[in-house]
Order: sequence, then C-alpha cells, then structure tokens
Amino acid sequence: MTLHIYQAHLLHYISEDDLAKRTAAELSDTRIPDFLVNVTVDKDTTLLPVVAGVRVYPEYIADGALVIDDETGLVINYGSREAMLANYVLTATNDSQEPVQIHDHRHKLIMPGFIDTHVHYPQVDMIAAYGEQLLDWLNNYTFVTEANFGDPKIAHDTAQFFLNQLLANGTTSAMVFATSHPLSAEAFFAESHRLNTRMITGNVLMDQNAPEPLCVPAEQSIRDTQNIIDNWHERGRQHVAITPRFAITSSPTQLRLAGELYASHDSVYLQTHLAENRDEVAFVQELYPNHKGYLDVYDDMGLLGRRTTLAHGIYLETLEYERLRATGTQISHCPTSNLFLGSGLFDLPKTLSYTGVSIATDVGAGTSLSMLTTLSEAYKVQQLQSNQLSAHQGLYQSTLGNAQSLLLDDKIGNFMPNKEADFVVIDMKATALLERRMAQTKTLEEQLFVLMMLGDDRVIEQTIIAGQSRYRKSTA
Repeated sequence: MTLHIYQAHLLHYISEDDLAKRTAAELSDTRIPDFLVNVTVDKDTTLLPVVAGVRVYPEYIADGALVIDDETGLVINYGSREAMLANYVLTATNDSQEPVQIHDHRHKLIMPGFIDTHVHYPQVDMIAAYGEQLLDWLNNYTFVTEANFGDPKIAHDTAQFFLNQLLANGTTSAMVFATSHPLSAEAFFAESHRLNTRMITGNVLMDQNAPEPLCVPAEQSIRDTQNIIDNWHERGRQHVAITPRFAITSSPTQLRLAGELYASHDSVYLQTHLAENRDEVAFVQELYPNHKGYLDVYDDMGLLGRRTTLAHGIYLETLEYERLRATGTQISHCPTSNLFLGSGLFDLPKTLSYTGVSIATDVGAGTSLSMLTTLSEAYKVQQLQSNQLSAHQGLYQSTLGNAQSLLLDDKIGNFMPNKEADFVVIDMKATALLERRMAQTKTLEEQLFVLMMLGDDRVIEQTIIAGQSRYRKSTA
C-alpha cells in the first residue's frame, strides 16, 4: 500500500452531518497540532439542497492536500497541506510507516469527480444531428443509430470511446442508457468494470412505436433485464437500472412488468423520460386517455420511487409535482438537450422545492459531455426565467448533489474519509482566455463562476478513479 498526497486547492461540498464528523475527527486527532486544525466551511453561502432538509455548505482549502490509499481506492483524509504533511509524512519515524508519494498540483483545483445522471452512450455517434424536435429527432436519427448496436464490436468500441470521453471531461460516474439490445448493456458494463468506474445502465425497454428491429416483446425484454441484474448489479462498482425509454415506446404490459420487476429489487434503479416536449405529452395523453396525466401513467405502473430518475420534467402540473415529492422520485435536468431540441425551459428552483433535481448532459440531444459546459447552459436557462444559478449551486449539484439524488452519497460526491477516491485535477488557467479572465477576479466565487461559464474538457488535467489515474491530459 502507498499513500498518495495530492497537494492543491481543494473544493467540495459537505452536509451538516459531514461537518460535525470532520470537526470531531480533527479535534480528537492528537497527531495534528491545534494550530493546524482549520475549519474552512462557508456557512454563509446558501445552497438549495437536493435532499429536503439537509443543509449543505461549500468547503474550500486554498493550500490543501488530499490523502488517498491506492490499495483500497479510498480517501484517507483531507485538510490543510501543512496538517496532512505533518500527519502522514513528517511523523514517519520507523520502517513500518506506509510509503508516501506526493503529487504537487498546488496551482490547480481538485474537486470530486463530476456525476452525470442522464446520458445515452450509443448516441455519441449522432450527437449534433441537425434540425428536428424530439419525436422526429428520435425517428430520423436516434433509432437509426441504435439499430447498429446488435453488433457486439460496435457496442464494445462505442462503450470504450464513450467512457474515455467521460473521463476526459472529468465525469467519473453516470446513469446511462444503452439500447434495447442486451449486449449493449453487457458491453458497457464490461468496459466500465475494467476501468473500475461506478456506473449505472440497463437495456432499453421498447415494444411499440419504434422500428421493429429495436422492439423487444414485453416478457422477453424483462427477462433480458433480469439477466443483466443477475450478471452485473452491484458487481464491483456497477449498478443496473430498469430502463423503459418512455411511455410512448412501451406498451402498458411492458411498463407494468417493469414496475413489478422494480418492486422485486431493493437496490436496482429505474430511469426513463418524462414531459420533455409538448407533442410528446400530447401523444402520451392520446395513448393513455384514462390516466390523469403523463406522470400518472408511470405511477399507475409502479415506476415511481426514491431510486427512480425521470429525465426532463419540463411540463408538469402541480399535482404531478406533489406526487414526485410524495414518492421521492427524482428529476434530471438536461439543459443543453432542452435548448438543442427546442423542448422548453426547466424551472430549477421550483422543481427543487418539491423533489430532488440532478443535472445531466443527455448526449446525444445534449451537445457536450462536459458537466461544466452543461452548467453554463443551465445558468442561461434559469436566466431566461429570472432565476439565479450560482457557481456553488451548480458545482454542488454536479458532484455531491447528483450523488445524493442517486443515493450514492455514502460512496462518492465529496472528500469525506472512507469515500471512494474519484476526483479531478482542474487547471483554472487552461486556455489563454481563462488565464486572462482569472487574473481579473477578486474572489473564489468569481473564479468558480468563470470556470462554470468558460470551462470545458480543456480544463481537465487529470481524472482519478478509485485512487488510480485513468486520464491525464498531457498523455491523452
């Protein structure tokens, strides 16, 4: 075992419970002199929480250090650089001391890895397809592309490319759509398992209103999902999501069987789409005239719950918001996708007042795998509605907040000891424009806002997965 100490500016977000644990641990650690104990949490910054009633604060350590165990892939500790060096390096007095490797990133920012809660890996091959709104876009581009994923080589090569692109953008975990071919999910899991990334995916359920090669009979599609659960769920860092595409492409039988499968597993996820586009909403009402609305279709089929993530949720009525709150069902906001397809403007603070909201890229309707680019567009979507999205709010949601939404915040999302060491090294001066603009900033908040608005994959210098470097810009 080797301890790795990453020296850098550190930024993450912690809950009030995290803060209490950290403060108690620091005060009780006699190896750290009292003058090095330094609470760096900003309690004056107000963040809208993803989990109702949970207070969350930013913590920034300008001269910090993150201590990682490369054998377990876990965070050992974090804090001021001086304290971490005093604790793990300067106190080494005998041969039994674990070897320590120091990584000097003192002019860089280290954050927890970004988490993407809604993205389609097969659609990376038709990203930026021109000129359609949702339903025509699906028929003319998406389904044509996804039909190719019956070929195992295409599935494997695309999964490999997609995961490498996530890492290059600083994304360390994601909730992902495959296609209706079971091997598309199998190929994705195999590559994710090799990289040791924490990922969620599943075969897409479709049995109507889609090209015949992509439709799988309801009973067979559920058997396919059960097989994938048996093979992959909670194997290493992999999780399975039951994945009906949306109410239009699944028959009532398929949706009901999906709900029964969901109810039979305590830890399996469910993901689908909801109320993204007005024509989509109207079509669902036509298909399900006896239901009170779009969400009621899913509710009736047993698809709602705390482990359910519904992408978009732009066009919802008050009773639907209330039902989301009652069931704990989460919404994934996909700003670049909503703008690209002309779907509409998502009201982030309103939805957060009812239930948890995560933020996602939604490639391939989304136009970038960068969570920073996605946050830049999310800011503009809120501006158009006279809402504000601060850099702290956006960065919290794309790290700890998205982990909270996915019930993974006990494993990932910040630097608390014993969490998995998924993090990114960010170069705040990666481009000439960024360097020039950063020189004009006077506060951390200004710097983070510039990063959120101008940052993209070019700022990601290194991506660490469970303590192992999986992407390095200089050698990419």
